[in-house]
Amino acid sequence: MTQSSTIGLEEILNHPSVMDAIADVNLELKDRMAYRPPVCDVFEKASTHLKTDAQYQFEIDRQARQQLSHIIGNTVQRVVGNDSKNAEFGKPRKIGIVFSGGPAPGGHNVIAGLFDAAQKANPDTKIYGFLMGPDGIIEGDFIELTQDLVDRYRNIGGFTMIKTGRTKIDNQKKMSLSRETCKKLGLDALVVVGGDDSNTNAAFLAQEMANDGVQVIGVPKTIDGDIQVRDANGKVLCAMSFGFHTAARAFSQAIANLCTDASSDVKYWHICKVMGRVASHLALEVALQTHANMTLIGEDLADYVDDERLEKAEKSGVVDYTAYGMTLRHLSRVICHAITSRAAVGKNYGVLVIPEGVLEFINEIQVFIIKLNTIIAYYNKMHDKDFHTAFPTLNDKLEYLRRLVRGIRKDIAYNVWNARDDELFNDIPAFFQEGLLTERDSHGNFQFSQVKTEKVLLDLVTDYLNILKEKGHYIIGIQDAVFFKTLQKAGLDPERYGPILFDNWKQHEFLLIKPSIISKKTLKAALMDAGLLQDEDKIPAPLEKIYDQSVPKFKTQAHFYGYDGRGGDPTRFDCVYTYNLGMTVFSLIANGATGQMAAILNLEQDFRHWRPIGIPIAPLMHLEERKGKLELVLEKSIVDVNAPAFKVVQHFRDTWLAAAPGDDHYRHPGPIRFTGKSEEDRPITLLLNAMGGHLSSAEPEPDH
Repeated sequence: MTQSSTIGLEEILNHPSVMDAIADVNLELKDRMAYRPPVCDVFEKASTHLKTDAQYQFEIDRQARQQLSHIIGNTVQRVVGNDSKNAEFGKPRKIGIVFSGGPAPGGHNVIAGLFDAAQKANPDTKIYGFLMGPDGIIEGDFIELTQDLVDRYRNIGGFTMIKTGRTKIDNQKKMSLSRETCKKLGLDALVVVGGDDSNTNAAFLAQEMANDGVQVIGVPKTIDGDIQVRDANGKVLCAMSFGFHTAARAFSQAIANLCTDASSDVKYWHICKVMGRVASHLALEVALQTHANMTLIGEDLADYVDDERLEKAEKSGVVDYTAYGMTLRHLSRVICHAITSRAAVGKNYGVLVIPEGVLEFINEIQVFIIKLNTIIAYYNKMHDKDFHTAFPTLNDKLEYLRRLVRGIRKDIAYNVWNARDDELFNDIPAFFQEGLLTERDSHGNFQFSQVKTEKVLLDLVTDYLNILKEKGHYIIGIQDAVFFKTLQKAGLDPERYGPILFDNWKQHEFLLIKPSIISKKTLKAALMDAGLLQDEDKIPAPLEKIYDQSVPKFKTQAHFYGYDGRGGDPTRFDCVYTYNLGMTVFSLIANGATGQMAAILNLEQDFRHWRPIGIPIAPLMHLEERKGKLELVLEKSIVDVNAPAFKVVQHFRDTWLAAAPGDDHYRHPGPIRFTGKSEEDRPITLLLNAMGGHLSSAEPEPDH
């Protein structure tokens, strides 16, 4: 007998295979970091210049013209390649960059593209990263970005390199501190990577620092996909913000797994809420990626018209304005119809996708939000203190609203909250009341992510399903072959019992218990009426089994997809997109631009057609209510229900619901693959819209 040798822990830890297995950087990550994305043709040239593209027109807001006078005259600029480098393009520069708002996959590649382009133009150029978002600018907290640091984060998700934050440079004090930081560093340019509010911030920074000689360039970032820029004639300048594709793919992979789980376990409805407060772009892309049984698109609900109610009102000689727009009650009925339709063919399971902000598209909820926002903003202004601090509990807030109705409070000069509002508000569940009265975000917006949207809907759905069950309209269909086999195995004649039990006997593959049979007591009564059972007899076990199988149990699992998607490693599409955005940023800076947003024209087309451009931010601004007052902001883009991508989803709704015998039509997009030929090269939304001619950006010929 031989004695086995004992390997020491130190020897295990130092073994090459073990070191590879437990290293922070795995082989896939090494491949990612080594990858160098392809670049647009113009960036292969020695230098670039900018060329005005006069085909794009904008309707300029009067307030934007007044408040952003230094940059309001900006035009769309195309980046054009030069065979030689001029002195101005190649001079050394100091450039600052900041991440603003939530992370989005690809942000590090914006830095990498900017860094590489700057180093190619002049190795003496310095890039500074402001730490923790705009606070880093205000407080002068920054680091110099080096080759080693940039290389560690190439093609990697998150904003980890310099972190991010949500502070807004939205008053004169913050603006002055920011200018001071830029002056001390001697910055030639500042790059703001963020969403609509952050690019709004970039415009005001460009305006403020125009006389200081500091250029400011914005970069469109948001996983929600709600930065999509068109000119006044509908020509597309920016088809999608970066990070959207990665987030949508990450959500889709997880939801596709739930589709597999649902069809395997056949007992759960998975309710999947995906990020998207103002727009349903992510939900739409997830529907295309997964073919989930039902996907709600908020913009579609907002356009809903109840024709039956309109017709009924017209016969009475009146106009029913409440027939325009979806109500919570009607939406719950639509969901119930989908659930009962699938149950009728034996599928008491499924996957429902809802956008985070779906309630924002429900008229009655939107009215509450607008009124409560007004009351809260007015209170804060008049009392110079925070409404939520003054009324910390739900009961405190409700009592304040009741006082408004009773006229006890005299601090609101106009009637915003009336008795009808109070009555309707008291009818909704306490947790939803609390959600509607929750503290607004830094922009003064209602925080839909804080409300359990799925619970609001599911409570209504569950209540109505119980009513349908009692009426015998929510039944699980029994496959006829199963019924025959079950009875024949017990020596019972299916032909004798079938007509007594089923409402659609011999009419359908899936048999439905008669609506009058809603319990075992009524089952026994039906058998006795048919003379197949005496009062003292028990129901035959096979018939009890069939009945039990027909009684549905509505079981749900709720999921929220948001932060997991925005922190993922970017798809190849987002890697290439953001790297070229970074290079576009440098071309805009090197050619003297300010107040511009870096973008890629023809993003929806094949890479060889991509064209880097600068979009003027100021002409995109319009007035919007924020914290009870009108402010200039960049407009968010919502789902266009006339676009091909939505029309395709609309066309396949019944198919993907699969409320018919046979398999479901679930699609499995698979994990985000950085290598291999099977990886898609753009979001399906963009692919469909481009094929349908909806994205009609004019493609300029490349300049050589």
